Amino acid sequence: MRTVIYVLFLALLSFSANSQIVKLHGQLKVKGTALVDAKGNDVALHGMSFGWHNWWPRFYNEGAVHELAAKWNCTVIRAAMGVEPDSGYLKNPKRSIELITDVIDACIKENVYVIIDWHDHNIHQKDAVDFFSMMSQKYGKYAHVIYEIYNEPDRETWPEVKTYSEAVIKAIRTNDPDNIILVGSPHWNQDIHVAAADPIKGYDNLMYTMHFYAGTHKKWLRDRTDEAIRKGLAVFISECAGMEATGNGPLDLAEWKAFADWMEVKRLSWIGWSVSDKNETCSVLERSAASDGNWREEDIKEWGKTIKSYLIRYKN
Repeated sequence: MRTVIYVLFLALLSFSANSQIVKLHGQLKVKGTALVDAKGNDVALHGMSFGWHNWWPRFYNEGAVHELAAKWNCTVIRAAMGVEPDSGYLKNPKRSIELITDVIDACIKENVYVIIDWHDHNIHQKDAVDFFSMMSQKYGKYAHVIYEIYNEPDRETWPEVKTYSEAVIKAIRTNDPDNIILVGSPHWNQDIHVAAADPIKGYDNLMYTMHFYAGTHKKWLRDRTDEAIRKGLAVFISECAGMEATGNGPLDLAEWKAFADWMEVKRLSWIGWSVSDKNETCSVLERSAASDGNWREEDIKEWGKTIKSYLIRYKN
């Protein structure tokens, strides 16, 4: 009995430490191809992404953030602000900003890192510049904040994405000189090699995102990412999951483990997709799950249980 109590005590200590991750690591920066903390030590963040805010607004609250930080061991949480769909930023900016700031403020309170994700598949440069100007002015003083300026370019070329990114980065750096900025690449962030061949110059603390779904993407994408890193690119896995790229289909747990082991060896930060309750494989919750956390075992789907089991292993 004493052994069980001791193990639980250690687990609680681990969760407590990870929920204070920003106090532990402070201001993040890029050194070479690595993410490092204020003392120059390598850091790998692990966490979850909320689903599109316009479809799952019910989870965009302090209680859900606390659940992810305290019970899922998340050291980073991604607020995925949908841009184009109904109730997205373009059609309802006021409500969108309210929901996103609820999550950002809750992450700051929990002392975990938070990604402000412009969750878009097309270029809306003026809107993105205006949004990130506002966000960086409001939150630039917080070490907690990471900006993801373009979730997943799909058919845009790298020159188009690069030009867009440079405009948004300039707007952010006007207010926030040092927080990490995540840059996307064509073909849903699988063409990271084209960014490696022609990276953005003149700015510090940039990282480039790669996304994978283990049921679709295989060793070739790990190899491609390794090559990008060898060429000097700092990489952040801002979205990943264990099923097909559609978000549905069976879990490929063997390939997921191969990716997870590779990320651990490379000390790559990663974010799992997603905190939502849609009838699909990638949504980690059942519709029975409470909006504000306190999720029971029966509220968590197979993918949720799998990714939670990985998250709680990490020591940061």
